[in-house]
Amino acid sequence: MTTNWQPPTIPAPPAPEPPSRSWFARHKILTAILAFVAVMVLAQAVNGGDDPAPAAVTKPAASASPDAPPEESEQPAATEEPAEPKEPAQPEEPARTAKLGSAVRDGQFEFTVTKVQAGVAKVGSDMFGEKAQGQFVLVHVTVENIGDEAQYFSDSNQKVQDAKGREFSADTGAALYVDDNDVFLNEINPGNTVKGVLVYDMPKNTRPASIELHDSAFSGGVTVRLG
Repeated sequence: MTTNWQPPTIPAPPAPEPPSRSWFARHKILTAILAFVAVMVLAQAVNGGDDPAPAAVTKPAASASPDAPPEESEQPAATEEPAEPKEPAQPEEPARTAKLGSAVRDGQFEFTVTKVQAGVAKVGSDMFGEKAQGQFVLVHVTVENIGDEAQYFSDSNQKVQDAKGREFSADTGAALYVDDNDVFLNEINPGNTVKGVLVYDMPKNTRPASIELHDSAFSGGVTVRLG
């Protein structure tokens, strides 16, 4: 018997698969971008060592509002004021001193000493009078009220000094025996004038040097030279 023998059929090997493309090949645009970035980073790294360090930037101070008070550091330094020129020394007020016969004023009174008598042993009459312990000194004075209201004149406010600076008070009791004497505690109206005698009991051989006249016990007084 004839047998048709055929050699076994050998299957053809499968066709090789095409090689798979890499990730970079499949993403060409993204790969290009990454490559550009890498190049820029590398270039900046290379050039960065040569560039000088950037200077520090000072932040500008915030501007103060118009109503805010300036800080102490912004206040101008205090300047020393120039010393004020000293006023020239005023001349001293001349002493309130006058000579015999001159009119002088103190307060509301104007005084004029018209005469001085020294060495008087007794005042008054033989029946009514008073003897001096030493000597009586009689000071004749005119007193005018130059004020605008009545003012009392008292002989006790008038003092006499001798050359040694000793002060003597008026002898009011002896003054009462002097005729027509109006200077004992007399009230003088504005514009009126009285005349009288101030009596002082002083040691013998002592001369009065001056008299200090006052319109009251608290006034400044004015001095009249009697020598």
